[in-house]
Amino acid sequence: MAVTKKKLKTKISKNSPVSIQTRKPDQKKVLLISGSPRKKGNTAQIIAECAKMIEAQGIKTEIISFSGKKIESCIACYKCAGTGRCILKDGLNDIIRKLRQSKGFIVASPVYFGTARGDVMNALQRIGMCSMAHDGFLSGKIGGPIAIARRGGHTATLQEMLMFFLINEMIVVGSTYWNMVFGREPGEAWKDNEGIATIRVFAENVAELVKKLD
Repeated sequence: MAVTKKKLKTKISKNSPVSIQTRKPDQKKVLLISGSPRKKGNTAQIIAECAKMIEAQGIKTEIISFSGKKIESCIACYKCAGTGRCILKDGLNDIIRKLRQSKGFIVASPVYFGTARGDVMNALQRIGMCSMAHDGFLSGKIGGPIAIARRGGHTATLQEMLMFFLINEMIVVGSTYWNMVFGREPGEAWKDNEGIATIRVFAENVAELVKKLD
């Protein structure tokens, strides 16, 4: 039997241990994730450019790099339904805490065999479950995914990550093209002029919407 949102959600009492976590989010902050294992690769550089464009609009940003991190897969224990936190101890709860306090959320992933990197999807699935099963904290947050690849697989990767944004009632922001950039070796992404321009417009649009919905 499929598990519905209604069945997953539990009531939060005034004495709930997560009552502090569910306070009104910081309306002027965007959390960005660089999902690549490469600390200074193209994914990290693209995310840094996004943050730069957003901050130029007067919005605070914070970047979290997955370099050096190992994000485990969801084990479907549903313990998060009662606490809003994941029982796995790999640092994802710190990301969830920061995301709760942010109005925007941007996730960039390298393309592996035509799909998003495994750790990226592990994170999104667990974050989504903590939201859907508990209090829906992702609803109304603004952002979208970015895919970086040497040659192809961008659109499939974007579609895969978009499922997370759409099912959690988030506001996905568009640009002049899909959020995709070409490049393999660090720095090659800057040769993709159209890709860089697309990402810059996307970041500016995210910032503008964060301000308008403040």
